[in-house]
Amino acid sequence: MAREYTLPPSASSLSESMRDLGYSLATAVADILDNSITAGASEVDVYCDLTCEKPTLVIIDNGSGMTGDELLLAMKHGSANPKQAREPNDLGRFGLGLKTASFSQCRNLTVVSSINSIVCGAEWDLDHVSKRDEWCLSILDDEDIKRIPYLDHLGETGTAVVWTKLDRLFEDQYGSKRNEIVFEKLDLVDRHLSLVFHRFLAGEIKHHPKFSIRINGKPVDAFDPFCRKIKATQVLPEEIVRVDGIEIVIQPYILPHHSKLTAKEYDFYEDRSSFISNQGAYIYRNGRLMAWGDWFRLVPKGEATKLARVQIDFPNALDESWTIDIKKSRARPPHEVRERLRQIISKVTGTSTRIHRGRGQKLFQEALKPVWERYADKGSVRFDLNMSHPLFQSLESKMTQDQIRSIRAYLTLVTLSLPIEMIYSDYSTAPRSISQVADIEESTVLEKVRMISETLFDDKSYDQDVLREVIFSIPMFQGYKGLIEKFITGELSGKK
Repeated sequence: MAREYTLPPSASSLSESMRDLGYSLATAVADILDNSITAGASEVDVYCDLTCEKPTLVIIDNGSGMTGDELLLAMKHGSANPKQAREPNDLGRFGLGLKTASFSQCRNLTVVSSINSIVCGAEWDLDHVSKRDEWCLSILDDEDIKRIPYLDHLGETGTAVVWTKLDRLFEDQYGSKRNEIVFEKLDLVDRHLSLVFHRFLAGEIKHHPKFSIRINGKPVDAFDPFCRKIKATQVLPEEIVRVDGIEIVIQPYILPHHSKLTAKEYDFYEDRSSFISNQGAYIYRNGRLMAWGDWFRLVPKGEATKLARVQIDFPNALDESWTIDIKKSRARPPHEVRERLRQIISKVTGTSTRIHRGRGQKLFQEALKPVWERYADKGSVRFDLNMSHPLFQSLESKMTQDQIRSIRAYLTLVTLSLPIEMIYSDYSTAPRSISQVADIEESTVLEKVRMISETLFDDKSYDQDVLREVIFSIPMFQGYKGLIEKFITGELSGKK
């Protein structure tokens, strides 16, 4: 019969291994803020001080605080069983986040908590743990606590998480280079928190006060990945899926085409969020964004579907079904959700494709005399010059048969040499930078219109309607309609 043998892990080896779970500074800070939200905090301040004797990062909230016994439990590795039911608004799961997130960035973790000005504190020092090879936690006395920086910002009730020995944060750099690295990371923290907690920051979460975050005194503004404040954003019908009798809410959105955004709006969203890489499902657990930018292999990412977003909300009671990881940065939908999502995606991406292509389709539909024509056959698409265009027909009427063959051969070469890949690359990365027409003077516009008019009609009778159709089928003239109309009607020395 087998005999039992107790084999505890090495505190030194395990504590060092736990530092490499893949946290960034941004995801580590977000994990700490989960505890603040669970504690009912409405404000969190993050301070990063590189000027003091021991560079320090401090996270202070005004949550419910902890008693001495509660603090000891919070400092314990695996303080909660992930299989146990949690409170509905609890953002934790494994009872590891405070420790693993902190040790990913520092070797010394101190937590001080206060309830009605009754303060307690405890400290993990990995150097001490490694030296002793035991889980030796230091319980702080009043004098120890008084020496901790930034605790004057801790209110009568709340908690401060203090990181020192910031070996991972500095990446072995010193001086100005070290500071530059840290400031870049803090900017990424701002961007990450503004997205991950955007619904808390906007006050959209029921039963939780509106949340505010400051980093070195600078407020973090909510970043809504669905552009819901822009009227052109489409909100599609909400779907409900039940797993084990528990509701999962699926809300699809279609973001507006970039032409529907002002320059300021476009610059803001493009700077904060790559439209192509961030298309897909956005998974929220208790209102906190867990994972995003993934179609779970149900559909490939592409330029045509880049405007599609699907918000999926599930409660922490379904954590195991979603295979949440320790960093809360990965989530995989259960089978029931994947099947419903597959159906929704086909509708959502279809709408996204129509909106994305709509501007080009509208041009071809409205222009009776298009210069370019689009052909679709058996799944393939090609673009060709319109050889029946009135301007080209007029040009051919003045040419010999040899000249016609030559010009048609050249135009065929032009269409076959259309740089699709280059256009796609430039347009997908910076659509607003693509312009076939620079700002031109009105005299130049009139000169081009006059040249087209003379080529079209020559000795033929002048036709205002034909000229209007030809001119306004060309995008470069869309911004000069008033001026061109005056030319067409003869008000600007045109033909009558």
